[in-house]
Parts: sequence; structure tokens; C-alpha cells
Amino acid sequence: MRIIIFGLTVSSSWGNGHASLWRGMLTALARQGHEVVFFEKIVSYYADTQDAWPIPTGVELRFYDDLDDIAEKLPAEMHRADVAMVTSYCPSGAEVCHLVMEHAKGLTVFYDMDTPVTLQSLRRGSKMFYLPEEGLGAFDLVLSFTGGRALTDLRSRLGAKRVQPLYGWVDGRFYHQVQPCAEYSSALNYLGTYAADRQEALQELLLKPAQRCPGQRFFIAGAQYPADFPWAANIHFVRHLPPDLHPAFFCSGRATLNVTRGAMKEFGYCPSGRLFEAAACGVPIVTDVWEGLEEFFRPGIEILPVETSQQVTEMLEMSDRELRQIAGAAQTRVMENHTAESRACQLIHIFEDCHGTTAKSSIAA
Repeated sequence: MRIIIFGLTVSSSWGNGHASLWRGMLTALARQGHEVVFFEKIVSYYADTQDAWPIPTGVELRFYDDLDDIAEKLPAEMHRADVAMVTSYCPSGAEVCHLVMEHAKGLTVFYDMDTPVTLQSLRRGSKMFYLPEEGLGAFDLVLSFTGGRALTDLRSRLGAKRVQPLYGWVDGRFYHQVQPCAEYSSALNYLGTYAADRQEALQELLLKPAQRCPGQRFFIAGAQYPADFPWAANIHFVRHLPPDLHPAFFCSGRATLNVTRGAMKEFGYCPSGRLFEAAACGVPIVTDVWEGLEEFFRPGIEILPVETSQQVTEMLEMSDRELRQIAGAAQTRVMENHTAESRACQLIHIFEDCHGTTAKSSIAA
């Protein structure tokens, strides 16, 4: 297939989770023989923080300042494509959606990689800039990073005709067990951009355990942490960690913490890409609790759900052998079910199914 994607960014992982995901997916699609053109709008803070990423053969990354730069050649490009996709947080997303509807000859797809944020915005009476005013009913297919009831809401609130979940994934070529790095050594680490709606859980599940265990070392990595963040002497910090250092960071902790964004936790069935990345690195995962978690990992066997600082403290007292067993089970689960290669196969199967059926509406649970 020839696939066109209008998305947020592939060139920079700074402050966003889209880039790492797309790098794995684009590579997997190319390895499977597909051609992909990814259009990325030039944005200063991404342009200034680009990561080294070897673009695979079969993938083309096209930068543009504004849509006028590509408007002349876009119709011909659309006519050649089997699939034209727009993702959430695509700059000028609503306008891009209209261009896709006007010129695409193949399957039209909207991929909401931020479904809970989208639906929460609608509930508050506003729409996100990446949504067309008329909703998503004109698209042949709407993909969602979130399952569960969010799929029904995409249909009822935004008029999506056909909805399928496409959950997160991990690029197993880069995320795997590596030697620990002394610089990032910790009893518990956390990798994530600062978010106000995660702060309460982060306070309970990392900051309080750090206070309870002053002799142990904790580590946070991520962008946009405010100056008044309540640091402690035994909590270490790095502002931005490029994807190539993620495995070393994960593997340098006895365990890693996952804290879910508020909207994602509210809807459930929305595993963070960080979960799959850490599991692929063979690291025990401690996570907050959310609906649908058991669909991706078996609690207590492949992952450690916690709700209080006391439970985190008890986890830190587990033996290395116990933690290794849990990490190994999660690693096996991820490499069998949640890699970029397996998601790429799933994506193409969904596309082929849409090409081969009528435009009947359907919801996949």
C-alpha cells in the first residue's frame, strides 16, 4: 500500500509521545513492503530538538511551513495513495481533514492518538483544533488509541461511521534489555512529561515513597517540570531524555513507575506507550490502576498495580528474584502481542477489511 499521514511530529520526541510511536510504526510498515509519506509541519520547538532517526527506505518525511507550501502537489499525491490519514494534534488539523476529504481517492482515516483528551474536550463544550467542525462522519475509518466506551463515544459524539482501536506499541529493535547506567541508577524511576493531572498520583506513588525511603535513590526524567516542583534530596532529575537513552534509563532502576493521564484513566483501556517500552526492556512495572489494565497485563503476574505510597514501599521490599519474574512475564507478553510489527500487521488488516466491505458502521470493543 501507499499511505499518506499528516501527523504531529516524527523528527522530535521532545514533550510528546507521538514521535517514538510513529518511528516504530513507519519502520515496520516499510519492512512489510509498504510506502509511507509522513507530512510534518515545521514547528520551532520541534525543529530545535530533533533526534537522530535514520529514515528507513520506503518512508519519506516531508516538512512544510504551511499548507500553501504543499497545496499545489497535494492533489496528485492524494490520488496516488491507497490510504490518507490524519492524526490528532496535527497542526491545522481541521483544514488538513478537509483537504483529505476533497482530494483523497483511497481510504480516508482519522487516527485519534489522544481520544480521552478529545472526548473530554467535547464534554466541556469545545472541540480540539485538529477536529473538523462537522465531526468525523466523512472519514471511512476512525482509529482510536483508546478502547472501551470511548469507541462508542466517538460514534455518538463525532459521528464516526466505523471505529476500531489501535493501541500503543513498542519498537523492539530499540527497546530491549541493556546494561544499567550508573548515572540513572535508582530504586524506582519515572519517565514522563510533566502534567498537572498526573501530579497527585506522582506525589503519592513516587514523592511520598522517596520520603519514606530517604536512603534510596529515585529518578524522574521528562520535560516541562515547573520550578516549584517539590523535589527531595534523593530524587534525581534529567529534563529531556531522547528515545535512544530510554532503555538505559529503564534498565537502571529496580522498577519503573507508570502514571496515567487523568483523561486516559477516566476512560480506561488506554495503555501508555511507556508501559510497552519498559516491559520490552525487561523492567518491573509499577502502575496506577485503571479500567482495562488486565486486557494488556496480568495484575500481580506481569505488572504491579498500586494505589498508595505504602504499596509502593512494599514493592521496593520485594526480592530481586520476584521482580525479575514479573518483568520477564511482561516482556514475553509485549514481544508477542504489542510490538510495532504486530500493530503494523493489524493496521494493514484493518485497511484491507475496510477496502473490502461496505461503509456499514461498526464498533470493535
